[in-house]
Amino acid sequence: MEKEQKENIQEEDLTTKENSQSNQSQDQTDNHNNKEDENKKELTPEDKILELEDKLARTFAEMENQRRRFEREKEDAFEYGGFSFAKEALSLIDNFERSKSILESDEKLKGTDALGKTLEHFEIIHKDLISIFKKNDIKQIDSLNKKLDPNFHQAMMEIEDDTKEPGTIIQEIQKGFTIKDRLLRPSLVGVAKKTNEKATKTEETKHNSETK
Repeated sequence: MEKEQKENIQEEDLTTKENSQSNQSQDQTDNHNNKEDENKKELTPEDKILELEDKLARTFAEMENQRRRFEREKEDAFEYGGFSFAKEALSLIDNFERSKSILESDEKLKGTDALGKTLEHFEIIHKDLISIFKKNDIKQIDSLNKKLDPNFHQAMMEIEDDTKEPGTIIQEIQKGFTIKDRLLRPSLVGVAKKTNEKATKTEETKHNSETK
């Protein structure tokens, strides 16, 4: 009997201890929440206004960045939207020039009225195409007698020519064009180089001067 009473007393003490710990934990949680509420309540009206002003400034800055991106994209679409079409249209000029060259070199047609009239029509159409290109700020690259510029010219061959400085463009194989400030198509060109005979003499002269 005494043993049972002791066990009951121990169980009551354990339950009381657990309840006490639980109450302490709850009190700590309540104190933490109360402190957070107090910190929130500590914000003055001026602080709240400053906080709102900061949020508004960030929002306006993001809106301005989006507006600028939209403007840039719109300008690019307006200015260069016809880039692909213009590039394809260059083949028309190429074909006209090839056809003109073939007709002019045909011995049977040389000097005939038919050839003359055909070439006149070709010239009219060619001028119309170039005029349309100019209205859309598409310009032909000036190549002949210029120094090779890798941004606008692509060298396809070297041609021996002692009258020109090496690297000077002396032949245009295919015309190049720009659209506004962008390259539409580079010029395919031939550039001058010194003749082998002169280059050999130069090397011999250099070699002789070094051996003396």
